[in-house]
Amino acid sequence: MKRLSALTLSAALASAGCTHTPAAPEPAARQSPAPAPAAQAPRPVPPPEGASVLSGTLADFTAACDADLERARAQVAAIKALDARKDGPAVLAAYDEAQGSLFAAANRSSLAREVHPDAAFRDAARECEQRVDSANVALSQDRGVYDVLAAVDLSATDAATRYWLERALLDFRRAGVDRDDATRARVKELNEELLKLGQKFSKNIAEDVRKVTFTPAELDGLPEDYREAHPPGADGLVVITTNYPDYFPFMTYAKSAKAREKLWRAYRQRAYPANHKVLSLLITRRHELATLLGYANWAAYTTETKMTRTQQAAADFIDRLGAATEARAKREYAQLLARKQQDVQGAKVLEPWDHDFYEDRLRAERFSFDSQAVRPFFEYGRVKAGVMDITSRIWGITYKPVKDAKVWQREVETYDVFDGDTLLGRIYLDMHPRDDKYKHAAQFDLVAGQAGKRYPEAALVCNFARPGELMTHDEVETFFHEFGHLLHAIFGGHLKWAGIAGTRVEWDFVETPSMLLQQWAGNPEVLKEFARHHETNEPISAELVEKLRASKEFGQGLWARRQLFLSALSLDYYSRAPGFDTTQALVALQDKLSPFKHEHRHGTHFEVAFGHLDGYSAAYYTYLWSSVIAKDLETEFQQKGFLDRETAMKYRRTVLEPGGSKPAAELVKDFLGREYGFDAYRAWLDSK
Repeated sequence: MKRLSALTLSAALASAGCTHTPAAPEPAARQSPAPAPAAQAPRPVPPPEGASVLSGTLADFTAACDADLERARAQVAAIKALDARKDGPAVLAAYDEAQGSLFAAANRSSLAREVHPDAAFRDAARECEQRVDSANVALSQDRGVYDVLAAVDLSATDAATRYWLERALLDFRRAGVDRDDATRARVKELNEELLKLGQKFSKNIAEDVRKVTFTPAELDGLPEDYREAHPPGADGLVVITTNYPDYFPFMTYAKSAKAREKLWRAYRQRAYPANHKVLSLLITRRHELATLLGYANWAAYTTETKMTRTQQAAADFIDRLGAATEARAKREYAQLLARKQQDVQGAKVLEPWDHDFYEDRLRAERFSFDSQAVRPFFEYGRVKAGVMDITSRIWGITYKPVKDAKVWQREVETYDVFDGDTLLGRIYLDMHPRDDKYKHAAQFDLVAGQAGKRYPEAALVCNFARPGELMTHDEVETFFHEFGHLLHAIFGGHLKWAGIAGTRVEWDFVETPSMLLQQWAGNPEVLKEFARHHETNEPISAELVEKLRASKEFGQGLWARRQLFLSALSLDYYSRAPGFDTTQALVALQDKLSPFKHEHRHGTHFEVAFGHLDGYSAAYYTYLWSSVIAKDLETEFQQKGFLDRETAMKYRRTVLEPGGSKPAAELVKDFLGREYGFDAYRAWLDSK
């Protein structure tokens, strides 16, 4: 998952800020620096050190936020003092510098509020985000800046610059720059409130870790290392939390249906009732903002800058995928129910807490595959080395540890990324769970790279096992997935303008590079490179890899159906007028798209812990949209090999390095040599 910063949460700069816009697809290291204002000389690029502020004091952090905001204000003043007809390049450079300063403050704050171990620091990060958002809205509503930018003659500029500025001007209008004073004031108020609501929504989820107690017997079926890591307490009971490393293995392996149900219910009560009102307010305020700006609803507003362009196109996509996945999902559900009936005679329904367990059982029996049999081959340290070795090889890069890097927590690892002797950027790996840390897996931008000015820096934030401990294959897939985002940020962080760098593509394309790299985790050619038994060093066998691959294919119809349900839910919530019952709306979509009747039958409130209803709002469908395109891109690697250097480098040059320099559809066409299509995804669905 690509984690959004405050600039994305601000409706004011939804595209020009972080739903991502564009620059020419030149090789990253060869691009010339951005033109500086006339009075300035090009300065040398400083070494990467974006995390240093997060390792310092609260005063340091606040001072950095102050400095970035002041730089942005100074550049805004400079823009208004320039004559666009005579000083067009200087106008663009000043505007880009203002954006870059806001990106810097927003990125630091977004990461700090999710990972910093100090609560006061996290609060300071939220406060900085609010200030950045306010400055962002003020900039997006500044008619003086808009008029100067609109007057710049772009006839002699490159296509990337034209695309970037066209999108920027659109976003000024989307922020109400051409509206009356009262409307602009209300837009500003709404954006400020929405940022606070989003922060509260996320905070309530992160900090509500439920704990459930079980007898040791109720852990029957769990792997031995899991049981050893969860010994009984003084009262003889075992405590299991709703954190990912506890929750997912328990739901997959615990033999007791009652125990699984108990943990499942706790997991789906997270952030309830705290987020019930917060979600309602998010929906209400976003609807008000969208209609104030002339849109039918928030879904119509937010899809305008996506590849879909319209709410109806997103809805049509969901319907198309619904028709394509229905038969396979029904077939898989029937097979899982039949397997349950072997254990529970006369069972009429597969409960949601049965899903993972019986899917694992059926895989073990149908494919002679036990998912626990592969865990010994996925010790965390080997997996990390494998991900880095494979990506190093196919993309011609090296990762050099930075031992003295200043980081926010002692377990964070730092690497500089090189292409030969050329430094490309810096990555941070914050990979293990701890209290009050972000509970999912995501990539965060830290420094927006820009040719001639600064190196890109980005972080992975995950909740994986520690070195010496074992991972599931699903977690291995997640590692590859998030690394896809990470390298997109690094490769695309060397463009002319900060506003088009890295992952600033249209938001329904942002998951495509990660969805694609995720496929490496199941490829036999790739797995044999690093999957070795943690005790014997024996490489994983071709037979076991084939069983893994076959077993992973089973259940993909139900997985796609689940994603469709979530996609429809997010689009539906933001297509309605406020005031509806969010749980009842969820029930209606479950009846239509999911065989599992979670909230309808069990009184839980999953939606209040569905964090994407904030950041992705109406656009959760982007995961599936990106998946469809990723399947099409994958056909090139299927033909030529997942470790084929030439194909990988072509993909790096045509898709990753250009960042948001052109519409995503054109990036895909540059790689495939044709328009992207639905056929590869449909063939994958129909293959089993």
